[in-house]
Amino acid sequence: MRIPSLPGFTPEAFDKYFKNTGWLMLARVGSLFIKMLVTALLLPNYLGPELTAALNYPLIILFTGICTLGTDALVTRQLLQHPEKENELLGSALRLRLVGGLVAIPLIYLTYYGISHFGTNAPAASFKQIVMMSLICLVQATQIIDSYFQSKTQGKYIMYVQVTANILSALLKLGLVLLKAPIDAFIVMLVIDVLLLQVGYIRYYRKQGKSIFNWKYNPAIARQLLALGWPLAFSAIFVSLYMKVGQIMLDMIKGNSVSGIYSVVSQHTESWFFIATAICTAVFPAIMNFRKNEPTLYQKRMTNLYDLMVVVSVTIALAITFVAPFLYATFLKPEYLAGAQALQVNAWAGVFAFLGTASGQYLIAEGLTRISLLRTLFGAITIIILNLLLIPKYGMVGAAAANVLAQAVSTFSLLVFAKTRAQGFILLRSLFFLNILSKIVDRHSK
Repeated sequence: MRIPSLPGFTPEAFDKYFKNTGWLMLARVGSLFIKMLVTALLLPNYLGPELTAALNYPLIILFTGICTLGTDALVTRQLLQHPEKENELLGSALRLRLVGGLVAIPLIYLTYYGISHFGTNAPAASFKQIVMMSLICLVQATQIIDSYFQSKTQGKYIMYVQVTANILSALLKLGLVLLKAPIDAFIVMLVIDVLLLQVGYIRYYRKQGKSIFNWKYNPAIARQLLALGWPLAFSAIFVSLYMKVGQIMLDMIKGNSVSGIYSVVSQHTESWFFIATAICTAVFPAIMNFRKNEPTLYQKRMTNLYDLMVVVSVTIALAITFVAPFLYATFLKPEYLAGAQALQVNAWAGVFAFLGTASGQYLIAEGLTRISLLRTLFGAITIIILNLLLIPKYGMVGAAAANVLAQAVSTFSLLVFAKTRAQGFILLRSLFFLNILSKIVDRHSK
């Protein structure tokens, strides 16, 4: 049975990309369910707020951009345009990611040293734990295979890898809880989680008759990827900064216990952001296909995507706002209850994060990676200033409010730039449901 088309998509294209979205969504739903049960409910109850703060210490995440050097979405785009260069693109990207990991590790240690000496409280994680976590920077390199599957719209393989890896991870963590393992065992599991994903990706890549040993490093392609990718790399750093700096600053200002509670709030907020990524990743090839030859249809698809992002994110944010008190009172220990109000506020950051993810695809398609960098820089500066102002007085709720406002500033900074101002106004129309209301009025007026 053919799936009905949406406006802006031909039935054939929508059928193809909806199926790919379905596989990606299923992968994320499986991952989300497991993550919510184990990492966001079971482990916080087992470890308590202070040890949870150590396990979720976000310093490694802040340097993810350097580790990947902006290669993820960029390699997908390049593979779509030059499939004949697959081995050289993947091989060059792998080398860049390994170098990025080697550069990131000493920067992580230096940042930890600075936080240790200038914060009023000791960091939640010890230096030994940070050293163990930093291995992720190297282990994650082969995950560039994900870009290959995306370029082929083979989301089912991403599903297989992620769901299998997360089930194995959940079972291992459950075993550690039953054995009453110390915190360091769970820190090691963070590295094993990433390793399981790499093994899975390599396995399914080989099932395609491919081999990573056929990859080749091409200096010219590497330079091209680096030239195009460095703004994306710094964008990823700034995105991580305004996603996670609130937790770090709470740790420095309010202490490990408050930081641990807020880290669970962040998990509950960010756990559903996968929906935006899954949809955008799946339809990105369809949007790119019409960019050159049918610009009107290309823009219509982008507008439809923005409208969809708003409808989905507002629906989820409303649900979380009402469910948060019940969730915390029922499934978490009493010491976490203070996080419910912060979650109710933080949930609304998702609306701007969804629009930011979708418009980020537009910036990549148009080659406007420097604007992508600048808008995330605006968001990072905004959240640091707001956290300094709000955390001392309002604690976790202040950090959550700062996150919402910073996400809004970052997303709608497109209005600042001449090249993206029109796109920014389209985002505003979507945010206030003007496109959808216009369609309803037109339909009733006929």
